[in-house]
Amino acid sequence: MKKIALIFLTSFFISCQAQTDTDPKFNLGFEKQTNSNSLSEGWFKWGNYKLTIDSLSYSGRKSGKITSTENGKLGSIVYKIPAKYLGKEIELKGYMKIRNVENGFAGLLLRVDGNGRSLVFDNMQRQNISGTKDWQEYSIKLKYPDEAENIFVAGILTGKGEAWFDDFELSIDGKNIQSLKETENPVYKAQQDKEFAGGSKTVIPDLTPDLINEFLKENKKTVYKAQQDKEFASGSKIVMPDLTADLINDLELLGRVWGFLKYYHPEIAKGNFNWDYELFRITPGFLDETNRIDRESLLLNWINDLGEIDECKTCKPTTDDAFLKPDLEWIASGTLSEPLRNKLNNVYQNRNQGKHYYIEMTSGIRNPDFKNEDAYPNMPYPDAGFRLLSLFRYWNMVNYFFPYKHLTDKDWNTTLKEYIPRFLNAKNELEYEQTVVQIIGDIQDTHANLTGGNNKMEEWKGKNFAPVHLRFIENKLVVTDYYNPELKNETGLEIGDVITQIDGKKINDIVSELSKYYPASNEDARLRDISADMMRSQKNELVVEFIRNVNKETKTVKLYPGNKLNIYSRYRRSNEKCFRLLDNNIGYITLMSIKDEDISGIKNEFKNTKGIIIDIRNYPSTFVPFKLGSYFVSSTTPFVKFTKMNINNPGEFTFTKELTIPKATETYSGKLLVLVNELSQSQAEYTAMAFRAGDNTTIIGSTTAGADGNVSTIMLPGGLRTRISGIGVYYPDGKETQRIGIVPDIEVRPTIEAIKNGKDELMEKAIEIILKE
Repeated sequence: MKKIALIFLTSFFISCQAQTDTDPKFNLGFEKQTNSNSLSEGWFKWGNYKLTIDSLSYSGRKSGKITSTENGKLGSIVYKIPAKYLGKEIELKGYMKIRNVENGFAGLLLRVDGNGRSLVFDNMQRQNISGTKDWQEYSIKLKYPDEAENIFVAGILTGKGEAWFDDFELSIDGKNIQSLKETENPVYKAQQDKEFAGGSKTVIPDLTPDLINEFLKENKKTVYKAQQDKEFASGSKIVMPDLTADLINDLELLGRVWGFLKYYHPEIAKGNFNWDYELFRITPGFLDETNRIDRESLLLNWINDLGEIDECKTCKPTTDDAFLKPDLEWIASGTLSEPLRNKLNNVYQNRNQGKHYYIEMTSGIRNPDFKNEDAYPNMPYPDAGFRLLSLFRYWNMVNYFFPYKHLTDKDWNTTLKEYIPRFLNAKNELEYEQTVVQIIGDIQDTHANLTGGNNKMEEWKGKNFAPVHLRFIENKLVVTDYYNPELKNETGLEIGDVITQIDGKKINDIVSELSKYYPASNEDARLRDISADMMRSQKNELVVEFIRNVNKETKTVKLYPGNKLNIYSRYRRSNEKCFRLLDNNIGYITLMSIKDEDISGIKNEFKNTKGIIIDIRNYPSTFVPFKLGSYFVSSTTPFVKFTKMNINNPGEFTFTKELTIPKATETYSGKLLVLVNELSQSQAEYTAMAFRAGDNTTIIGSTTAGADGNVSTIMLPGGLRTRISGIGVYYPDGKETQRIGIVPDIEVRPTIEAIKNGKDELMEKAIEIILKE
């Protein structure tokens, strides 16, 4: 059999010609350009910025250039490479030069797609590279997914400015892709490409599944039966009858059993079934039955048809000290027939152990990685069967792998039944997206929202914006900044104006209508996100009623397309140095633009200051909990512990050991004041926890966003993308951070009066504390 596989491999590559250094397979240096009016060969455009091939290059004669004179969404110059390679790690290197980049960033971009979705992605946004910089090499490293189908390498620019890119180099496990041999998947090539097989002079035997798996086993890549199942690629073929109370109850049972088997049954874990399509196969018969007894009998036969399960000799019971345990009460409750209950219990007692086709733990962090989940992006309004699949998929992912399920206001057990009619009755793409975002909101996680595929919701919110930044201050909607100061007079609004009505609707009424579409851990984070869209519309203008200096006024405010404004999300970024010395010998640091190389300078310049203020009312551009946090502790100090899932017992979460801040060679002796508010989220909150471990730390401000822990991506039918917080983050004593956020030691909230006068009350309070002995 190995000889046959070798013959197949030889014939497979018979038409490939050797590449030389002077004739690279991929035009990653931009040198090949057949038409001077077009991009270099193989390169294409994402976004709405101007792309050109420029003579200003790092080496050779040409480079790729992105230019933006107005703030828009983004611009990328992109090259696509089929992922016909094996490996564990992929790295993109490249040279970049930028000029006058502002209100955005520039960087390299690396994305690997497969199964209809983005598997891994990085665009260097967190590095916040802006301003003017000469040619410099940058790099991105990512895990190389087994399911990889296409690799995208790119240069990206957001905001205004110019960016040049040159000499991209892509490598897998340290080997340049230009010299790597391709490894094709014969399931899709050899079996489908009859012309190629007929043109070869080699006699190739029939490719049996055993032969294919043997061949791919030697190349460390497996063909899964689940990936070969294409029956329902164009639709579920399910016709849903009128929903009765009994049918909804039975569909709830179907969704529970479907999800239970997906994550526990060994045959599904092996990738032997496309579990999405198995739902479509059983559902018509399930709907045809008219009573619960017959439907349970159908489910029992369905499980039997999956095959016999070997006795699990390594399965362990849920540990007594588990923080969260699998919720299997629905099986034990006595509402199921005895044969079905016994069958489900047998699956659980002999459940899958180790590798799983649909789920794994990410390396290092150990949050869930939902693999092989097709987003079906070609059906933006999924049919009834796919909408039911969307609900079942999401509900079960949260049920087994969301570490904060116990913190939601609503019992998660009630949501599946509640949303069955809502998903099935969604009449169009917009209603489907709105229904999805509402169930996402029920997990009350600021990390969770629709971050992709939600084009109809974006249209519904509107493409036009008022040129003012708004925040809720003292529970009122207040103008706090101008996106474009030159439009101030035309806008007619002033900083400190309190908006009371928009197009005749009171602000509180608008907030009540919008709240269900803005998922958040707490109300501060929800209002933060709603405020950005309060004066957003498909209209070209809005009639605004507001209060200025106790006087009530009304103005018609002109709106502008988003790409015509310098819109910033939550806070305005700055290219200024991240640290500076304030009056009275006080050091100030903003984590918004901090870099690793800044830390030594901070320690050197601030070691004799009276105090240091660290501003985390932003998202840190560099991970600093240990490198900078160690400067403020005099001994090794615990500051956090996590809960992690047990992939061998989905639904079980246990605490890890405490993580500590190590003592540095030198400890800062002054006061440390840390500023936080609703803009502090995720890594910002985690970083605040690290600083809180310091010897002389005071945190001031207001409640943070309450969403901590590395995120896990979830793909849903219709090309929708959402996320959950994937690990639980706790203080060493077990206190929660999710939803609660980082509770300040001293609460200070901005006032409308201070906003009008350009004052920063948190900064003023921090300085006061440092100076007060």
